[in-house]
Amino acid sequence: MVSEDAIRTAVGILGNIIALGLFLSPLPTFVRICKKGSVEQFSAIPYLATLLNCMMWVVYGLPAVHPHSMLVITINGSGMVIELAYVLLFVIYSRGAQRARVASMLVAETVFVVAVALLVLTLAYTHERRSMIVGILCVCFGTMMYAAPLSVMKMVIQTKSVEYMPLTLSLVSFFNGLCWTAYALIRFDPYITIPNGLGVMFAVAQLVLYAVYYKSTQRQIADRKRKVAETGMTEVVVVNAEGNNKVGSISHEIREF
Repeated sequence: MVSEDAIRTAVGILGNIIALGLFLSPLPTFVRICKKGSVEQFSAIPYLATLLNCMMWVVYGLPAVHPHSMLVITINGSGMVIELAYVLLFVIYSRGAQRARVASMLVAETVFVVAVALLVLTLAYTHERRSMIVGILCVCFGTMMYAAPLSVMKMVIQTKSVEYMPLTLSLVSFFNGLCWTAYALIRFDPYITIPNGLGVMFAVAQLVLYAVYYKSTQRQIADRKRKVAETGMTEVVVVNAEGNNKVGSISHEIREF
């Protein structure tokens, strides 16, 4: 018979794989940002919240805080590096006040996590107390991570467009929350169960919004492309109206084509 620990380890490994997919799922978004040289309407809040969450879970998984939590450390350590790269890209491709705001939030998060780690390790003397303090903070910040897309969800409802709420991120968030909730329930850990259970609920809400506004998003994108095309045609007509020799040669080339 398969032991409880073996099942929990297997679910934890699956959770690591899915969570890695969650951390990598925004890659298409950042490829777009790099190509356009602008963050456009994308929000840095979900990435800042995820970075803070990963840093806190790394502290929670430390042997001096919560022993035998290597699976927690491995995936959150990887997520911390990936999310830091995303946030730095936001700093690079943001402008003015937005850049300063993202950079200041990054510094504040780093200082906060370092302070928490030092205080817990020096002032709390048992694993139970350290786990409780850091675990409560992890519940708060884990909930914030999953709730961070609420600002994007508000924009989706206002604009009736899911263009800036990537489907892959919502899907992987759902499966990640589901897997880690199962992991925490096998050997009950409330600090992992609560934020991930809430994460499942938030992800379901995002998927519902995506289903509701997908068609209207496609119409908006098509209308925008049509307007761009019409603007280009108008410019050609205006130039032709001037009737100079250069324009005449352009018109001739168009007729030949």
